[in-house]
Amino acid sequence: MLKLWDSILTDLAQDEVDLAPRRFGRVSACDGGLLEVSGLSVPVGAMCRIAQGRDLSLSAEVIGFRNGKTMMMLLGDTIMLRPGARVCPEGRPGMLPVGEAFLGRAVDGEGLPIDGGPAIHTHMEWPAGGVRTSALDRSPVRETFDTGVRSLNALTTFGIGQRIGVMAGSGVGKSVLIDMIARGASADVIIVGLIGERAREVSDFVERHMNAEKKNKTVVVAVPADHAPNLRLRGAMLATSMAEQFRAQGKKVLLIMDSLTRVAHAAREIGLLLGEPGAARGYPPSALATITKLVERAGNSAATGGSVTGLYTVLADGDNQDDPVVDTARSILDGHIVLSRDLAQRGQYPAVDIAASLSRVMNDIVSADHQNLAREFRALIASYEANRDLVLMGAYRSGADHQLDRAIAMHDLLTAFLCQSARETIDLADSAAQLHALLG
Repeated sequence: MLKLWDSILTDLAQDEVDLAPRRFGRVSACDGGLLEVSGLSVPVGAMCRIAQGRDLSLSAEVIGFRNGKTMMMLLGDTIMLRPGARVCPEGRPGMLPVGEAFLGRAVDGEGLPIDGGPAIHTHMEWPAGGVRTSALDRSPVRETFDTGVRSLNALTTFGIGQRIGVMAGSGVGKSVLIDMIARGASADVIIVGLIGERAREVSDFVERHMNAEKKNKTVVVAVPADHAPNLRLRGAMLATSMAEQFRAQGKKVLLIMDSLTRVAHAAREIGLLLGEPGAARGYPPSALATITKLVERAGNSAATGGSVTGLYTVLADGDNQDDPVVDTARSILDGHIVLSRDLAQRGQYPAVDIAASLSRVMNDIVSADHQNLAREFRALIASYEANRDLVLMGAYRSGADHQLDRAIAMHDLLTAFLCQSARETIDLADSAAQLHALLG
C-alpha cells in the first residue's frame, strides 16, 4: 500500500502546476452524435470535458470546424446532454499516453484500465498520428518471423517488420488464428488492438492471454462495437502509437489489429457526419486513407533497429474479396492470408487457402530449397482443388495428369500438414523440416 502511495505522490510532484486561465465554450447544437460548440478554439484531435453538474461530465473529441463553430463527437452516449453545457479542453492535443506501465494491462481507447487493476501512471506521450519518417529510414525485411503456425511458417513465410493481412468472412476462424499467432509468435512486446469486436470476445481474449506466460509483455487495447466511432478510431491509434514507442526503444514488436475493417467503419461514420460524400460503396475518401496511414506506421526502423510487425484482420463482407476495404488493404500490405469458408466447412482448421495467400517477402528471407518445396506444395493443392469435382464424381481417369495423380495420392497428407490444433505451436524450423520430409 505504501509503495502505491509513493508512486502516486511522486507522479504528483513531477506534474507542473498550470495557473494559466482556462477557456471554455458552450454546447449550441447536437445532431446525431455530432456536437456544435461555440466560443472555443481548439485543434482537431483535442479532448474536451463537458460539465453536466457537479458529479457528472462527458468526454468529447474535436473532429472538425464549420461556420465558426467547433465540431465535436462524444466518446460516449448523448444521454443527459443539455444545451448550453460548459465545454473545457483538457490534456495535450494530439498526444496519447504510452510506456512500459501498460505492459500486462488491458485498457480502453483513452488508455484507462478495464482489467480491474490499479490506475496506470505514466508521463510518456506519443503523437496520435505517429512520427513521420522518410521512406529511406525504413530498413528492409531480412529476418524471418515465427508465427507458430505450421502452414504459415512453411508456405507463406513472413518476415520481421512485414505488414500482413488476414482476409476472412465472419465465422471462418479468424479470431482463433489470431489467438494461435499471439501465443506462438516470437516478439519482445505484443500489442493487441481489439477494435469494434464483440464484448464477449474481448473478455475471452483478455482472460486467455492475461493469465498466460506472455502476460508481462502484452498490452490489450479494447474498444468494443457499442462504443462511439471516434473512440474506436482512437483505440487503433493508441495501439499503433504504443507499438511505435516500443520500436523507438529498439524492441521487436508484434502489433495485432482486429479488425482493420471496423476501423474503416468508424472513420466512415465520422466522415459522413462531417458531410463527406460516400465514394466507394459508401466509404468516403478519408476512411480508406485512414487505414492506409495506419498500416504505413508499421515496419522496421533503421535508426533504432526495432521493428513493428503488423498483423491486420480484414473482414470481407459477404466473403467478397473485392470489398473496398479488402482491396485497399491488399494493395498496401506486404502479404495476406485468405481464410476459406469451404475449407472451414470441411473441418480444416486453420482454414488457410494456400493458393490465394502469399508473402511478398518470402523469396528474400528463405532458402532456394524452401522456396521450391513451397511452390511444389502450392501446385499440388491447386491441381487437386481445380479438379476436385471430377475426382469426387469418379470422372477422372488415372494417368491422364501426372501431377494430379500425385496430388490425389498425397491429398490426405497435404491436408494433415495444413491442419493444426488451436493450442499447438510449431516453430519455423520444425515447420520447414516437416515440409522437407513431406516433399523432399
